[in-house]
Amino acid sequence: MTLKILIAPSGFKESLDASAVAAAIALGVKTGMPDADTLLAPLVDGGEGFTKALVAATGGRLHRLTVTGPVGEPVEAFFGFLGRSGPRTAVVEMAAAAGLALVPRDRRNPMLTTSYGVGELIRAALDAGAERILVGCGDSGINDGGAGMADALGIRLLDASGRRIGRGGGALATLAQIDLSGRDPRLATTRIDAAVNWHNVLLGRNGVARVFAPQKGATPEQVVALEQALHVYAAQLQAATGDDTSTAPGCGASGGLGAGLQALLGARLHPRYNIVMQYLAFDDLLGQADLVITAEGCLDEQTPFGKIPAEVARRAKKRGIPVIALAGTIGRGRVRINFEHGIDAFASILKRPCTLEEAIAETEKLLRRAAEDAIRMVGVGIRLQHEGHAA
Repeated sequence: MTLKILIAPSGFKESLDASAVAAAIALGVKTGMPDADTLLAPLVDGGEGFTKALVAATGGRLHRLTVTGPVGEPVEAFFGFLGRSGPRTAVVEMAAAAGLALVPRDRRNPMLTTSYGVGELIRAALDAGAERILVGCGDSGINDGGAGMADALGIRLLDASGRRIGRGGGALATLAQIDLSGRDPRLATTRIDAAVNWHNVLLGRNGVARVFAPQKGATPEQVVALEQALHVYAAQLQAATGDDTSTAPGCGASGGLGAGLQALLGARLHPRYNIVMQYLAFDDLLGQADLVITAEGCLDEQTPFGKIPAEVARRAKKRGIPVIALAGTIGRGRVRINFEHGIDAFASILKRPCTLEEAIAETEKLLRRAAEDAIRMVGVGIRLQHEGHAA
């Protein structure tokens, strides 16, 4: 029997994009099981790679430009247009203008980083004739609730003296009024759909500052300050628009960018895979598979809450297809919770102690070897099953 294996990984941040990860796993599978038929479905979740994946899948076109990066310095960014018929649809990836990868390690401070460049990307898409805009939220290096984005689109965020507040999540603590009178008028007639992690909320114990700000460089004291600043922001959003974003699903996405998109730009937020899977034909490929191999940089207790391996496993389980997950690292805590969400087996690609820099440099080789090991194990199981039936 020829085994059909669907390889559906995410990218490994700061190392390989999803396409490169899929290719490395496929090489390992072919080494360990030459007769296997591999189907490749590199996936994105709204973060890095979102624009290029959707543009490539539809035969669209990328547009490159310089915008304000998360630390206030110019960065080379891009947006795209889908190639399909229908409304002229632009794709904007917030990570291209305000992603964590654009923040130097020694400058990671979400009290200061800004989403201003995201607003510049949206404005450029409007200038290029966009009738609809898809915004991918993920891999952010900011915690400003989309305030910078709003500023770039003519929305004035003012302090008690009527002056514009500064940029960054910390500045939201001084917000006293949101003036929508200068908002780009094209936003009123342009549909904006945002692909977000539906589990991410703005405020509270599971709010974006408490859960994600430490990953972006925030100290414990800064986490408290950012949470308090977002409380001020949420109150002013509601005062200006009537929209309560404090605990609404998806409003905590990308450092609270979801809240700004929904309340200030009138965007509709969607669970990100509801948008992504429309364009990547994943379910069609899944219908052909006997086994799925997925992968991500880290598998941990947060994986079931919107990460690619969990979404892949959820869809595979509906069809009774087994799933193996490969990970750069296996996190601490309740990692085995992933078994309850459809992942049948998982393993780290790291077989010996090494530095982060070494792991990043060798990711392709490590993935290839881990995939070979995994598929050889599968082969042993197949032989045992056949021998058992023969006996």
